[in-house]
Amino acid sequence: MLRKLTAALASAGLLFGLAACGGSADDDDTLTIGATSVPHAEILTYVKDHLAAKAGLKIEVKEFSEYEQLNPALASKQLDANYFQHKPYLEESNQKTGEHLVFVAGVHLEPLGVYSKKVGSLQELRRGATVSLPSDPTNEGRALRLLADNGLITLKPGAGQTATEKDVAGNPKAIRFRPTDAASLPRQLGDVDASVINGNYALEAGLNPAKDALVSEKAAGNPYVNGIVTRPEDKDDPKIKKLVALLTGPEVRTFIQDKYQGSVLPS
Repeated sequence: MLRKLTAALASAGLLFGLAACGGSADDDDTLTIGATSVPHAEILTYVKDHLAAKAGLKIEVKEFSEYEQLNPALASKQLDANYFQHKPYLEESNQKTGEHLVFVAGVHLEPLGVYSKKVGSLQELRRGATVSLPSDPTNEGRALRLLADNGLITLKPGAGQTATEKDVAGNPKAIRFRPTDAASLPRQLGDVDASVINGNYALEAGLNPAKDALVSEKAAGNPYVNGIVTRPEDKDDPKIKKLVALLTGPEVRTFIQDKYQGSVLPS
């Protein structure tokens, strides 16, 4: 009987120990951040490997291949923050979903660029050429603005950040636009005359935005800086503030400049 009681107590102690270990995970102070791979996850990994420990911060980086999944993952608390988007995209996403995710701080700009395997300049595009561009509202408008800024088309007065083909006022070369999922644009580059490609997807495809783009966005006054986004209740979390301080500090600025050579610009 005594042996049975001792075994029962030992078993209870083991269960208590397991429960205690399980409970400690709830108190985990690791910051889980979702990001697309290039350059966002690369920048975060640099912070994780070289800066975070000294700042008293633990980081887990979760990579996503489809950026449309990142805001839902953050809203459902699978992540503490994400890093892939600019303010106009976030505003459009919040309006569509009814969420209230907040943009905490800008980190870098990936200049949107026009690429082609068939011509060496926009002026060489033939009449009726096909130009693909991102299909999500903010980046489609951004792409059209880039084409307008470089004289290929004109936009109606007042056309905003979510401009569409309907806002094209002048199209002297009768360009045909092909809105396409942003991640697919590099793979389909050979099927069109030119394509307006997001900087991160250009980098992933082995394109060098600083050298290969026919034209690209300017950094000055650009509203499309990518940054850290979190839920409203977490925007003042000390861990988020530490992360932002590292991402906007001189070490990360130097890392971005050295690694990307103008293809990604620190904000």
